[in-house]
Amino acid sequence: MTKVLMGAGAIAVSAMAMNAHAADGEALYTAKNCQTCHGAEGKTPIMGMYPKLAGQNKEYLVAQMKDIKSGARSNGMSAAMKAMVMNITDEEFAAIADYLAGVQ
Repeated sequence: MTKVLMGAGAIAVSAMAMNAHAADGEALYTAKNCQTCHGAEGKTPIMGMYPKLAGQNKEYLVAQMKDIKSGARSNGMSAAMKAMVMNITDEEFAAIADYLAGVQ
């Protein structure tokens, strides 16, 4: 019984941490001016050439942001994004991607 309660407690703490992480991602999305091009909640890009980010796979989003930052991705509008992502950490990428992946 004790192991079951401990396991349930660990799951609850993990879920709360993930929710806090996503909340941080929402604040970072705004603070880093992502909505300027990708729209509120990543749902409505200001131009057709900008991708809709809401609901995308978290790992995909992180990989794209890292590739733009490193220069591994340089196609499309990546040049415009490079300046935007230069001062974003890997942890911030993960938080933003976690938030966007959960937006419906």
